[in-house]
Amino acid sequence: EEQLVESGGGLVQPGGSLRLSCAASGFAFSSYVMSWVRRSPGKGLEWVSDINASGVFTTYADFVKGRFTISRDNAKNTLYLRMDSLKPDDTAVYYCKIKGRPPQSSGTQVTVSS
Repeated sequence: EEQLVESGGGLVQPGGSLRLSCAASGFAFSSYVMSWVRRSPGKGLEWVSDINASGVFTTYADFVKGRFTISRDNAKNTLYLRMDSLKPDDTAVYYCKIKGRPPQSSGTQVTVSS
């Protein structure tokens, strides 16, 4: 059974950093394009970033470009999202997912506040 478990969220001050992790199991992780998305009360579900199966190609939403970095370790079946220069607007629940499918995991809460 496909399973994705996010971790690494928390409370951070504006300008701070966090690294999210997503542990994948139950499917051939290294064969899939993976995505990070986020959901906040005022904005609904937003796409954040994609990474191709090999990890060579990445794309980002304009609002995180230059601040967030997506990566993956296929040997560990793990997806990452490094978030720097965090802003209050980045406050959301962050989900990892297979591209093209809806998020099905619990997500991890990121709160940016002083």
